[in-house]
Amino acid sequence: MEKIIVIKCGGSMIDTLSDDFFIAIKKLQETGFHPIIVHGGGPAINELLENLQIKTEFINGLRKTTKEVMEVVEMVLSGTITNKLVRKLHKHGISSIGVTGSDGGLMYAKPKDVENLGLVGEITRVNQQFLLNLLSIGMVPVISPIAIGMDFEDYYNINADTAAGEVAVAVNAEKVIFVTDVPGVLKDNEIIEKATASEILRFIDDGIISGGMIPKVMAAIHSLKGGMKEAMIVSGHTPLIAGENIIGTTIKRELEAVK
Repeated sequence: MEKIIVIKCGGSMIDTLSDDFFIAIKKLQETGFHPIIVHGGGPAINELLENLQIKTEFINGLRKTTKEVMEVVEMVLSGTITNKLVRKLHKHGISSIGVTGSDGGLMYAKPKDVENLGLVGEITRVNQQFLLNLLSIGMVPVISPIAIGMDFEDYYNINADTAAGEVAVAVNAEKVIFVTDVPGVLKDNEIIEKATASEILRFIDDGIISGGMIPKVMAAIHSLKGGMKEAMIVSGHTPLIAGENIIGTTIKRELEAVK
């Protein structure tokens, strides 16, 4: 199947995605693209953990996930957040279905670092055919990044950026898009429309890219290392498409970028 796009929505973006964002997804479908959405849910998870007085901590940007924390993560990601996104998509005439890593054996994982991170996983396998089957009947899969263990007993919390990249590589997507609260990577308040991975790293060293944008561009670069030809940083607050072009920063692997 050609023209698959994987779209990663951060948890902080879910409640503020504009109508233009969903209209753009509908337009992508109408022009022959097949979207897949992967989402996070950090702020909502933090809020519920706090309300339940369950301690949480982050190690190198990853949430240490005990069994108690994992129950909350699954409840929020696979329940509240997935259903919220599916409802918004249906509101805009987009047929969608919420799935987790255990649905259809979608994502399998192994523990990343049990001693320090608990039930945080690394994806070992993505069921490509399951996703292609959903796309073939016009569904937009909305994936919560929870994967099942190879023993079919444990289940794991997966970083949403990483999950999006792994899914994109598995289905041979045309591109992976990371949705943020800014229109792309900015330099002197202007969008950098195209950059190579090495240029992005240099922008980080020079301080042009800083703060919360760093993990987003690093996830994009990670997806390129995994086999993607290009990744994009776009805004969920402004129109996503101008004419036939997606608005944002395109990050390419070195060889493709110099052609």
